[in-house]
Formats: sequence, C-alpha cells, structure tokens
Amino acid sequence: MVRKTRSQQHVEDDTPATQQSVNDLHAQLTTLTAAVAALTAQQAAPATRNHRNNQLSTRGSSDDEDANPFASLRHQPRRQQHNINNDSGSDEEDNDNAWKSCFKLEIPEFKGSIVAEELLDWFVTVEEILEFKEVPLDRCAPLIAARFRDRAAAWWSQIKTIRAREGKSKIISWSKLKHEMQKFFLPYNHEQLMFQKLQNLRQGSRSVDDYSTEFFRMISRVEVRDTEQQLVMRFVGGLRQQIQHTLNLFQPQTISEAHQQALTVEAQNRSNSQPWNASRQTRQNTTPSPATPSDATSSKPDTTIVPYDPSKQRPGGLRCFSCGELGHRQSACPTRNRRGLLLDTTGRDVEVVYDESPEELGETNEELEADEGTLLMMRRTCLSPKIANENPQRKNLFSSRCTINGKVCVFIIDSGSSENVIAESAVHKLDLTIEQHPSPYKLGWLHQGNELIITRRTLVQFSVVDAYRDEIYCDLVPMDACHLLLGRPWEFDRRVIHDGFLNTYTFRFNDRTFTLKPTIPSSVITTPTEAQNPVLLLRPTELKEALHAAEQIVLLLAVPSSSFAGHEIPDTYKPLLTEFGDVFPVDLPSQLPPLRNIQHRIDLIPDASLPNRSHYRMSPSEHEELRRQVEELVAKGFLRESLSPCAVPALLIPKKDGSWRMCVDSRAINKITVRYRFPIPRLDDLLDQIGTATVFSKLDLKSGYHQIRIRPGDEWKTAFKTREGLFEWLVMPFGLSNAPSTFMRVMNEALRPFIGKFVVVYFDDILIFSKSLDDHLQHLRDVLLILRREQLFATLKKCEFGSPQIHFLGYIVSSQGLAVDPSKVVAIQTWPIPKTISDVRSFHGLASFYRRFVAQFSSLMAPLTDCIRNGSFSWTPEASAAFTIIKEKLSSAPVLALPDFNMVFEFDKILG
Repeated sequence: MVRKTRSQQHVEDDTPATQQSVNDLHAQLTTLTAAVAALTAQQAAPATRNHRNNQLSTRGSSDDEDANPFASLRHQPRRQQHNINNDSGSDEEDNDNAWKSCFKLEIPEFKGSIVAEELLDWFVTVEEILEFKEVPLDRCAPLIAARFRDRAAAWWSQIKTIRAREGKSKIISWSKLKHEMQKFFLPYNHEQLMFQKLQNLRQGSRSVDDYSTEFFRMISRVEVRDTEQQLVMRFVGGLRQQIQHTLNLFQPQTISEAHQQALTVEAQNRSNSQPWNASRQTRQNTTPSPATPSDATSSKPDTTIVPYDPSKQRPGGLRCFSCGELGHRQSACPTRNRRGLLLDTTGRDVEVVYDESPEELGETNEELEADEGTLLMMRRTCLSPKIANENPQRKNLFSSRCTINGKVCVFIIDSGSSENVIAESAVHKLDLTIEQHPSPYKLGWLHQGNELIITRRTLVQFSVVDAYRDEIYCDLVPMDACHLLLGRPWEFDRRVIHDGFLNTYTFRFNDRTFTLKPTIPSSVITTPTEAQNPVLLLRPTELKEALHAAEQIVLLLAVPSSSFAGHEIPDTYKPLLTEFGDVFPVDLPSQLPPLRNIQHRIDLIPDASLPNRSHYRMSPSEHEELRRQVEELVAKGFLRESLSPCAVPALLIPKKDGSWRMCVDSRAINKITVRYRFPIPRLDDLLDQIGTATVFSKLDLKSGYHQIRIRPGDEWKTAFKTREGLFEWLVMPFGLSNAPSTFMRVMNEALRPFIGKFVVVYFDDILIFSKSLDDHLQHLRDVLLILRREQLFATLKKCEFGSPQIHFLGYIVSSQGLAVDPSKVVAIQTWPIPKTISDVRSFHGLASFYRRFVAQFSSLMAPLTDCIRNGSFSWTPEASAAFTIIKEKLSSAPVLALPDFNMVFEFDKILG
C-alpha cells in the first residue's frame, strides 16, 4: 500500500471542479462563435442573393432591392472577393458603405402631380437622397425614373420613344431630367405665381414659428437672388406691425438673428398680455357658491363678485359702436334699442290687402314726354357709345325736358342724389329768386369731386307738357350735366314708382296719375335755322349713303400739313444710302430684336403690392385703333398674351402727324420699381461738342424703344389690359420707369467710339457733324456700319443728309452757330397776355429754353416771377413791360457762335 501525501490528496479532490469550469468556458466559446458566424452570414446574405440572381439572369431583384432602389448601388460585385488580406483603404471604404447601408432611404414615388408645390418639394427630396448616396451621374435619371408611376410613367415612356425616334441620346443626368419635368409638369408662369405668393406673404394671425416655416418654404421654392440684408427685409416686412417696429430697433443683420429676435418679441408680447387676460378670465369664470357652515370659519379670501361698474374700466379700452362711449361693448349699451320678433298667439288670420290699380279706380294714366322748344343752353357732353341691338335705356339715367319760366330745360332723375339741385348758371339765366339755405351743408359729389359748401337755395316752378306742374326747393350747385336734378326728396314726396326696364317714373299728383317717359339719347331738338348759316359738315354715314346712291357730291377736305415730309437727298449721298438700304426699312422686321448685352430690367421694391388696374373706357373708333395696333404688335412678336398677376391700362396718344401712338399707363408699376440713376445728357453739353463743323446729317431711329428687348423673366411685369384681354411686352414700351436710361445706355454702348468726335446722340436722334464733305461721307459710313452691326434701324423720311444747317433739339444748328427755331419764334410773338398762374409758367418755360439768346435773362424775367409769388396772381405794369421786352428779344435773337475749345477764352465783362 502506497501512502499518499496531504497535497496529493488535495489535488485529486479539486480535479472534478476544474474540469467542470473548463467545460463551461468551452460551451460559452462555442456559443459566441456561433453568434459571430450568424452575424457574418447575415451580412453576406445580400451579396450571395445578388450573385444568385445574376446567375439565374432574372429580370427582377430581391424584395429588399424592390423596396430600396439603392440596393444595387450598395452591394457591388467586387465586395464578394474581399478577404481578410484587404488593405486598410478598402476596409475604410467597406466601413463607409456599411454605415450608409444602415439607413434605408427611398426616393418617393412621383405620379405626375401638376401641383407646383408638391413637385418642387419632391425635387428637393430627390436631390438630398442623391447627394447622400453619392449616386453616379450616369445612373441618376434611370434610377429616378424607376419611381415614376401613373401619369409620370406614361410621360417618361413617351419621352424615351420620341428621343429614340429623333435620334437623340438618352437622358441620364438629373439636371436634364429635372429640366424636362419642369417644362411638362409645371405651369409656364409658375415662377411669377410663386414670386407673387412670396411678395404677398404676411404673418397675419399666425405665430412667428408658423410664419417662419412658410417663409423658408417659399424661399426654397423660389430662386431668389436676394442678399442676406434683402432677405432680412423680406422676413421683417411680413411680420405684424408691432413686431416690425420692435425689430427695427435691433436691426438684425442675418435671417437667423431676425427669426430669433421675432420669437423673443412675440414671447414678450404674450407674457405682457397674460395678466390682463387672466384677470378677465378669473372674473368671468368665478360664480358664487352656496354658503355652508364651514365658510364662516374658513380662512380663504373673499371671492365675492364685484358688481359691474363702467366708470372703473381702463381708459382707452372698449368703445361702444352704438353710442360711441368708452367702457362697454355695443351688446351691453344701456341706450341700445332692443328689437325682436313677437309671436302672434291670437290665432286670427291675416288678410292681405292690395292697393287698387288705376284701372279699377277708373282713372287714366297720363304719359308725359319731353317738352319741345329751344333749350336754355347747349353744351357738348360725352355720351356712352351706342351699341347695336342694345336698348339705349339700359345704361342711361332718366333724362327729359321740362319748362321753367318759359325756357325748356333738361332735367335728370337720380335716386342716388340725396338732394334736389339746380345749376347756378341756369338760376342766373332764368332770373330765379335766391335765398339763404336754412341749414347749410357740405357736398362732395358734383363738380369733379370737390367738396362744396351749400349755402343757397331757390324755389323752382316747373312743368312737363303743361300737364304736370310742380314746385320744389333746389340747392344751388355748379354743375353742367343738366339744368335740374330731382333726387331722393322729390321721389319720396311724390311716392314715385320706377320701372327699371322702360326707365319710366309713375306717381300720383293732385289726384292724377302721371308717367314720365325719358328722351331717346339719339333724339335732338330741331330749332329754326332759316336765319342761321348752315354748318357744312357731313357725317360718315351720310357720305356713304350719298356715294351708294351715285349722286354727284363736292367735298372740301382740310388736310393738315405734315412736318415729316421727306427731305431731298443730295446725289452725293444716294450711293451710300443704297448700299445701306437695309438700315432704312419701310417697317421694322417682323421678329424680335437681338438680345444685346443691355436689356431693360425691371426690379421691383421688395414686399410691394402688385397693381391690377382696369382698362380705360374709350370710344368705338379708339377701341378699334387700339385693337389694330395690338394685333400688329402681336404679329411682329413684340407682344404676347399674358397671365401676369399685375396689369395696367393701355391708352392712345395723338402724334404730330395726326396718327395715334399706343402707350401704357405704367404709373402704378413705376411706383414700385427701383430707379436707376444713369445720367441723361445735358443739351448745352451736347451742343458745345459741335464746334466749328460745316456739314451736318441727322438720323432718326424708327420706334427706337421697340428695338430694345425686355430682360428675360421680366416680361410679366409689363402686362397691360385692353378690352380684348391681357398682354405683355417682349420689347421696351413707352412709359416705363428707367426706359430713357436704358435707351441711352444702348446708344452710348453702340456709338461710344464716335461720341464727342463727330457724333452727338440724344435718345433716338443721332447728329453727325464734320468739317468737310469727304470727312462727312466717311463719318456717315462709320455710323451706318455700327447701326447695321447692332441691327438698329432708322426712318429715312425723317433723316437729313449733308445739310449746311439742320434742325436739332429745338435749335437750328449751322456753320454760323446756334439759332432759335423759327416756329418757336412765331409762337412767342403771338403769345397772349397771361391771365393765370399757369399761363405765366408756360411762357416762362418756353422763354427759359432760349435763355442763352437773351442777355441778363434772369433780371428781365424777375417781374414775371414776382407776379405769381406766394401762389397768387397779380399782373403789374412791370410784369407787362418785362413780358413785352422778352418777346421782342426772343423774336430778334442773334445767332450764337458755338465755342471752339481749342482756342483761348477771353472775358469781355466780369460781374460781381
């Protein structure tokens, strides 16, 4: 028997425990290994699935790829060949791709919505996903098109078919696809509509947070090129007035500062209003509770409601809309009349009683037409044009004729007039008795809207067809629409009944029934003309009838002389003008002018309200002329139909040759246009450049404004209305703010090499001056070459060539110098003595234009300016003498030699 030691015995005892621990560790290691293997298999599953699908050549992809179109981009084939020997760069790339794969981002489906806001928001979402996933440029379009549904899918299929048929390349880039989608799914004027929404965005009753959300959403949808300061102005301008005033004190520099400060101000305003509102709510919600025994011993404060006392309300608080007093609402007004409906409980039936008609009474209704005879006075009036097949009474007030003091007068019945009135001129001619009005009042309706103080009245006795005789008090007013106007007082007193269709008035007076019938607008009063000289005028309809009847007629036509007759062209210049015949076309080309470096731009003031004016009322002939000119401009391409949110009216302006020029009343749009300060040349500076030239030519551009384009994108700001519709300009029209500056910029840019040397330009007038004939021919050729290159066209009949003297800007320019225009001299010689302040100012303006021809002009003109000082007109003997002297001096004005700046100047006299 072998004896074991104590230590050996201890080891043998611990062996089972140690073995058990090792087994446990082994089991845990196996579990961890299995978990790692499962995770590895899970990550490798997509690659294996893609590999299997590629081998089977199936058209579809996995469920995960169908749900997420980026699966094919995330799992590249080269990742299946990775092993543990990959370098660190590949590991970093795999980690980045694995990080991206943790976020499942999908391009939202697009079904072809035509709502601009939805499509623009969809664009933003797509661009964010493309940027995050770093999609290759050549895969963007097919990837996005895979998310098209319904209408969008049909459109995309049609686009691909059309491009394949036309031999065009496939759309693979996002920018090209986005451009095509914008053209098809967005309205062509969506930029204007979005810009208008941004312009009109206001906070209103919304919170600052809601307003800011809408503001930033609109900014993201509209391509606004504003600076940070302009964005701040837009944001602050849409806030409520109280918040605006407070933010103006802080002067925020960035949009984030403005947003945070607006939130702070709103929170402060809310906290300031809470105590007053809380106290009001507490008083309103507090109700008395029944008394209990415990109330007597309770230590709670007294909450008894205090009776309402209007005198204890805050000053400047509530105001009653009924009595106008402070301290209570209209619903609690003590003086308010209570009205209500009472229920009839008697059960009695009510029988309707009708008035007896005149036929049942056996009475006759007397119809009274207008009195005949010579009118008291006649005056031209502007009548509405007659429209075929339309009842003339539809748009006319009741008008007829009566007799006052033996004179036939025109009277009108107008239910909109609160008084009976008579014209002051009629009262004086009829010699009626005038008395003071018992209760004077102010009248702001007649006489061009001026406010009048009515202090006089007269008793008018009038009759109609000697059957209806009446007398009424009428107030005296200065009017020329008629002699007598019967208003509401007469209708009320006579209880008249108006037939709106026949435009008649029926009433009972002195137990008789009368019906007043209106005169027909086309009817005229025939007056004896035996003792008068006939007026030798013929209406167009009468002329057509005479020609149709083949009668022999003799016409006397007055043809005004035209100052635009063509000037004779010297033979020396005819070959040159033949060579440049394309510069002098009969009419402008029927196409848009070229898009030059300088276009007319229209920049609107931020947050300005867009105008929308109605078109002007015109006569039928004027409407026809306006329609004709609009159609011509549309045919040339200068105009197009518009859907602009703003519009101003169009009108016609007479020209010197008797024709009409179409203009646009752009005052409303000019008020909200940013002004540009390009300098307009001074006349004296231009004339000083001519020097000692001896040969002159003048070119006049044909419709110069229409030869300049509107900046693309600004066309909708030029929209105008006519009776036929809404149109917008593609070329620069007359009347726009900054249009003169734009025109001068174009002319200076084109002729800059020659200006100041042998060319002077003032808008569409080009003056070419030279010292010899040979130089002048070369100078003229150089200018015509520039006009041909810039595609600027002139009017040949308004041009002059090779003249020793020429009419330019109101002066006669010649080799001798500068002289006054003879036509202006005749106007000055025949100028009548001024009677009003306006007359003095008109004469002063014409005389001042030629002040350089009169020595000491200011001293001579001083008496004339003194007679209109302080806004009052006082014609004095000194003013009359000065008026005569100035007329004599301008009538015999000398020819002023133009200065030669190459010579030395000498002072003849020094004043002061």
